[in-house]
Amino acid sequence: MEEVSLPPEAALPSEPGLDLTPTVATNLRRFRQERGLSLERLSRASGVSRAMLGQIELGQSTPTINVLWKISLALGVPFSGLISEAVAPGTLVLPASRGRVLRSHDGGFSSRALFPRDRPRNVEFYELRLAPEAIERADAHAPGTTENLVVHEGSVEISVGSERQRLDPGDAILFEADVPHSYRNAGAGEAVMYLVMTYAPPRS
Repeated sequence: MEEVSLPPEAALPSEPGLDLTPTVATNLRRFRQERGLSLERLSRASGVSRAMLGQIELGQSTPTINVLWKISLALGVPFSGLISEAVAPGTLVLPASRGRVLRSHDGGFSSRALFPRDRPRNVEFYELRLAPEAIERADAHAPGTTENLVVHEGSVEISVGSERQRLDPGDAILFEADVPHSYRNAGAGEAVMYLVMTYAPPRS
């Protein structure tokens, strides 16, 4: 699988099919302009600095996974909307060998989209991996967002607000993800999970 590391304020490699920077830049500019938001207003809504937003729109920087979540929440679009690329209609195979992996800054957490990033979707499917002793903390997603997660390998502790649950292989959990939550590897080896993220339908 191709691995895409997302350190703060650092450009990604520019090999064909690997660099998310232009895609994120184009989508961020389009969504922001469609909503009539200035960089300053989007900065206040998302908590991401105006300078960082400007760098992202210019293709000079690709944000971390958590920053992407903050921007998508402020814009009111699914996470996939910021990293979407148009693909031809019809049956599509996503080979593991060409999968694109987003990694946290410390490398302890990775997320692989198991769906085409051709357009924003109300339902998304991910493979998540956590290194031993790693913790991934997530900010609250948009109101009405739910996560349905099953542990494939290892043991994982899921914290949702003040509630904490331990899951072993085969265990599944469904929770409202519009509050801060976290995933912690509670075992000695790598943990592998599969996540279905469902967003509330857009208001008519």
